[in-house]
Amino acid sequence: MTTFVVATDSVHTSAALCDYLFDRVAEDDTVYAINSLHDEDADPEAIRDGKDALNAVASRLAAVTTVKTEQFSRGNVPAEDILSFSEEVDADEIVLGVRKPTETSKVAIGSVSEQVLLHSDRPMAVVPRELET
Repeated sequence: MTTFVVATDSVHTSAALCDYLFDRVAEDDTVYAINSLHDEDADPEAIRDGKDALNAVASRLAAVTTVKTEQFSRGNVPAEDILSFSEEVDADEIVLGVRKPTETSKVAIGSVSEQVLLHSDRPMAVVPRELET
């Protein structure tokens, strides 16, 4: 029985994370899909996009394992929410999505992924995804 925390911020990220997890999860595992909104007063579009991202995980993985979703808007930076929630549920693995760098970009991973990687003592999977065009 494995507990995964899957941090997502878009439907595109959710798709990549689900592709990674689909053959890894078992029926007795639990996937916590989380979306963190930095601002307590997030705009309706950000709230909707986050809920869509969570629904994408639930619809893709619910047939193969237990999926629970959480959207946070506590005023924390997303990395803080990911780290504290992972501790709260005693996650066995954190799964993050990162955008593939473009020819002109110099940063391979985002600041949220970097902060989680630097401050967590839990195993992690970092899943690349294509940039939206």
